[in-house]
Amino acid sequence: MNAIVVYGATGHTGRFVVEELLRQNLPAAVSGRNGLALAEQWGGLDVRPAAVDDPHALDRALKNAAAVVNCAGPFATTAEPLIQAAARQRIPYVDVAAEIEANAATLARQSTTPVVPAMAFFGALGDLLTTAIVDQPAPVHVAYGLSSWHPTPGTRVAGKVSHDRRAGRRVRYADGRLQYHDDSPVQQNWTFPEPLGTRRVIAEFSMADIVTIPSHLAVPEVRTYMSVEAAGDLADADTPPPPRDSDQTFVVDVRVGDARASAAGQDIYAITAPLAVGAVRRILAGETRATGVASAGAMFDAVEFLKELPLTVDLP
Repeated sequence: MNAIVVYGATGHTGRFVVEELLRQNLPAAVSGRNGLALAEQWGGLDVRPAAVDDPHALDRALKNAAAVVNCAGPFATTAEPLIQAAARQRIPYVDVAAEIEANAATLARQSTTPVVPAMAFFGALGDLLTTAIVDQPAPVHVAYGLSSWHPTPGTRVAGKVSHDRRAGRRVRYADGRLQYHDDSPVQQNWTFPEPLGTRRVIAEFSMADIVTIPSHLAVPEVRTYMSVEAAGDLADADTPPPPRDSDQTFVVDVRVGDARASAAGQDIYAITAPLAVGAVRRILAGETRATGVASAGAMFDAVEFLKELPLTVDLP
């Protein structure tokens, strides 16, 4: 197999993705704008420096690659040029974007090669859980119970870009479409599976699920919720970035009508690696359910994918 190129391989999530490729004995090459940093971090691997605004450098970086995984945000800037470069090389593209608008733009594209955005904790996990249980067009509720949230610098930059793109307005998916609004945030109780139990959450704390799920499921509404502790950490500019060995725990709890599914684990950035690498491995093996551009739930067997992840998964 030719190498799978990880773009943004020196970032927090990118490093996890490279390590996961190596753990699964898959050939990896690393790319990004800073060739020196790439060589210092990954000197034993194939280093392919390229800036996203240099199409010729991107073509060289992706030449003879099996696929590319984009881990470099903000994806409003990086997704389009890397998708185009992947298309020129006729290879699959996967990214770990959490930005709502960037994911919406990607999912609206047409492609003759596989393109799977939001293959990350935010965007893929809720989509897979929802797909595993939905059997009717009912409202979808996805609640995130995070013990804490130490955002990476990339998370903060991407969040600001997304915030600025919608002029500070909030967004929801209701009545079959994205709706931008200025309603004040509301807190409520959410009863997560034990041992987390009942926690305060911020309602309509919109994440990438509001575009990934309705991109392929005929649901009228998708609402996401975030634990107050995690939202507070994210809002605090003094919250430090995450350590490599984070003790953060999480539960993702999905409800669709009377059906319910959940997944519990540790470290939202670390779990992104088996999600992204699992996607690439399945695409290259032909284990897909869709062609062209699709989210995780549309592209893969949701139940099979969930059961392979290093999570505690509860399905009906």
